Amino acid sequence: MAGERSMKVVVINGSPRRGGVVSQMLGHVVAALPQDCTVESLTVCDLRVRPCTGCMRCRSLGRCVLPEDDAHRVAGMIRACDALVVGSPCYWGNMSGELKVLFDRMVYALMGERENGLPVALHKGKRAVLVSACNTVWPFSVWFRQTGGVFRSLREILRWSGFRVVGTFGKGGCRKHGELTPREIGKCEKLAKRIC
Repeated sequence: MAGERSMKVVVINGSPRRGGVVSQMLGHVVAALPQDCTVESLTVCDLRVRPCTGCMRCRSLGRCVLPEDDAHRVAGMIRACDALVVGSPCYWGNMSGELKVLFDRMVYALMGERENGLPVALHKGKRAVLVSACNTVWPFSVWFRQTGGVFRSLREILRWSGFRVVGTFGKGGCRKHGELTPREIGKCEKLAKRIC
């Protein structure tokens, strides 16, 4: 239809391993997106992001006061996106440290704040999918909430930001099984369909 613009999808890879399972998962999600999607992908370990100092000035100013770095750029990408795909390995039942630092720095671009301190979601109506991988074998990966811990943390951030998480996929036992099976690839492809 005339006047329709392509969907903008931002893909955030929180893994430092370029050929690792999380990178493979994200690659299959992206490959299954409709061709008319505009995809911007980034790998967090390639970014220059200073840690948040907790000054809270971004909450009143609507921008981070730290010197310009990649966190400012990624915040702009997320503001302009229609959907988000986030992947992270599981470190101690949580997302990678670099990914957490990035999200800490972008609070102002994800949610606002009313005068009474209540949060205001800035991304209502946008969708997100999440992928994660851990070395803990199944069923211990589930019992000990390994990839589930990653999803819990990311859902918390995205929920308060207004994103609706429409799908997740976690893979355990990656130390011995570092490649995705055809069934797992199919799960990644299904995540792409849930975004659109």
